[in-house]
Amino acid sequence: MAYKHGIYTSEQATSLVSMTQTDSGLIVAVGTAPVHLASAPVEANTPVLCYTYKEAVAALGYSDDWDKYTLCEMIKTHFALFNMAPIVLINVLDKTKNAHKTTQAKSFDITDGVVTVTDPMLIDTLEVKASSEAATPYVLDTDYTAAYNEDGEAVITPIAGGGISTEATALYLSYTLLNPQGVANTDIVGGINITTGKAEGLELIDEVYPRFGIVPGIIVAPGWSHDTAVSAVMKAKEHNICGHFNAISICDIPTDTVKTYTQAGAWKNNNNFADKDCLLCWPMLTLGGQKYHMSGQLASLMNYTDSQHDDIPYYSPSNKSLQADGACLEDGTEIFLNSSQAAYLNGQGIVTALNFIGGWKAWGNRTTVYPSNTDTKDNFVNNRRMFNWVGATLVTSFWAKIDEPTNKRLIETIVDSANIWLNGLTAKGALLGGRVEFREDENTTTDLMDGKLYFHVYMTPPAPARDIEFVQEYDPDYISTLFA
Repeated sequence: MAYKHGIYTSEQATSLVSMTQTDSGLIVAVGTAPVHLASAPVEANTPVLCYTYKEAVAALGYSDDWDKYTLCEMIKTHFALFNMAPIVLINVLDKTKNAHKTTQAKSFDITDGVVTVTDPMLIDTLEVKASSEAATPYVLDTDYTAAYNEDGEAVITPIAGGGISTEATALYLSYTLLNPQGVANTDIVGGINITTGKAEGLELIDEVYPRFGIVPGIIVAPGWSHDTAVSAVMKAKEHNICGHFNAISICDIPTDTVKTYTQAGAWKNNNNFADKDCLLCWPMLTLGGQKYHMSGQLASLMNYTDSQHDDIPYYSPSNKSLQADGACLEDGTEIFLNSSQAAYLNGQGIVTALNFIGGWKAWGNRTTVYPSNTDTKDNFVNNRRMFNWVGATLVTSFWAKIDEPTNKRLIETIVDSANIWLNGLTAKGALLGGRVEFREDENTTTDLMDGKLYFHVYMTPPAPARDIEFVQEYDPDYISTLFA
């Protein structure tokens, strides 16, 4: 060490850690998209993080045919109806899979100078000839142009002076088209492709945080989550994401077979829907003549509600306004529940829609674990989300401390930093109280020798005020005011 004579300064790391603000409800939606309409298409089974409607449409395309292209419903719900961002979209409609595409070759009439194809054509596979017997095809951008119109239809236009005769009345087209009806629940479920070794479908949820650095908070699959095979995997994937995080999943009860509120309760019980991190919805919603799955609207409503409270999920989405002008079944039959019927569904652990005071609102605070599990930590939606969110924040905030020396300074830094953060949440009203302790009885000598530390987190999110009652009584003592 060099010889010193005088006054010197040095610095050391701050003993308090700034807590990482994790997204409270990043939605991950899995489904199908009209990729033939995308201007900057991404490969199937690739998570896409979108902050704008324009980004989503460029990557995945857009169509109002939500029965075939289920992610388009989520795109419109999240960006257009609730004006929220971001969202992660995973399209499983794969134009390279034989089951997801088919070929077509037939003659089309030229009408008003163009050929219009309503099939979901992949333009890059198009071949145009004068007839089926013609040996040589026409040349793109020399003899004709091909593009999609605003309705998603492919329009083939002969070029003046090109090889297509002005007297021609028809063209023979050969092309590949998407077959969204070929997508099965197994595609949504996904897994690991044994050929490529890559994850697909819901299995890609584990890639969201490594790709984008944002923790998944809500898993949805509108148009698919009523399928029990899909919902079972959604419930499995919501736990232990990347080995560290928990999310919630939101599923729908099928409204083509479940047509009354009493049947909805029976369906839930018959299909083993008791899960602390899962929400179940019935029926569907309508707005401007379009039908919406309630799971998608509820997810975006949670995002909107969180955004009004510093992105902390301590407010329940119940009694918050949906973007709806009605409720319905799959066949369009209108559904009007009174408050007692809606309360029955809530008592079965089902979220519904109620038009009582202030328009159509989400109604219900319970996860599907209710009523079989009465632990308030597990059966209230906001409590469940708060535990998931606090857990994710602790993981991301203190990850940098992994592999540091297990000494007093490390322990005090973690305890002090976490407690200051929890005190701030308490002052805000997001918690009734919270603290972190490093307890001697929970940290054995052998565990500490092996580098294992256990910190005990105590926290109490406020329960939603689900039942407010006023007791009225006639008080005869006020008769005396007549003589005052």
